[in-house]
Amino acid sequence: MRYAICFTPSASDPLSHVAANWLGRNVFSGEMVEPPAIRGLGIHEIAFHTAVPRRYGFHGVLKAPFHLSPNVSEPQLLRDLMRFCGTLSPFRIPRLEVARLGTFYSLSPIRPCDQLHHLSCAIVQEFDRFRAPLSEADIERSDPDGLSAAQFANLHRWGNPYVMDEFRFHMPVTGPVNAVDMPRIEQALRSIFDPVLVEPVTVSNVALMIEEGAGGPFRVHSLHPMGRVSARKIA
Repeated sequence: MRYAICFTPSASDPLSHVAANWLGRNVFSGEMVEPPAIRGLGIHEIAFHTAVPRRYGFHGVLKAPFHLSPNVSEPQLLRDLMRFCGTLSPFRIPRLEVARLGTFYSLSPIRPCDQLHHLSCAIVQEFDRFRAPLSEADIERSDPDGLSAAQFANLHRWGNPYVMDEFRFHMPVTGPVNAVDMPRIEQALRSIFDPVLVEPVTVSNVALMIEEGAGGPFRVHSLHPMGRVSARKIA
C-alpha cells in the first residue's frame, strides 16, 4: 500500500466531473465512468490512451507515491497532514491548459505558479519522515542513468527526481501518445477540457491519496482543507 499527497479539485467541481468522464474513473469513489462520445475517437481508443492516468485518478502530484516508514502510522500521517494544512492559505492557479509534456498530455498552468511550487517543496520536506527508504528496485525503475545530476540527487535525498527546482506541476490526462495520433488526441482534449478551464482554479485543499493494494488504482482517501484544522473522509 502506498500513499501520495496531491491536489485535486473537490468532487463537485465541474473540472472533476469532466476529468472523471474522460479518464473513465472517479478518483473519489473509485467507480468506473462511461467515456464521452467524441467524434473521431472510439471508446476503446479513449480507454487505451487513458489507461495510465485512469489508474492514478485525476490529480496533480505534490508528494509522489511512497510506502510508509515502519516507524510511523496512517493515523499519524493524517493528523500531521491535517495540522499542516491548517497553517496554509488557499490560493488560485491563474489558469490551466491542455499541454503536451513529451509524449504525454496533461493539464498544466499557463505560466509558473510560485505558490504551487512552494506548496510542493514544503510538503516534500515536511512529510519526508513518513516515507520508507527506496529499495534498489525502486531506484532502478526511476532510470537513474537518464537523470540529470540535480534529479539524481533529488532521487536519493527525497525519493523522487522531480522535486524542488525540478518540480513541474501537471495533472496527467493521457499516457504516451504516438506522433501520428497526437493531433486527434489534442483536439479531443481541448474540446472536452477547454470549457471548464476558462476560470482560475482554486487550491483550497490537499488530498491524501491511497493505493488500493499493490499495483491497484489510487483514490482520494481524505481532503484536508487549507486554513482549517479538519479533514473530510471520502466514503
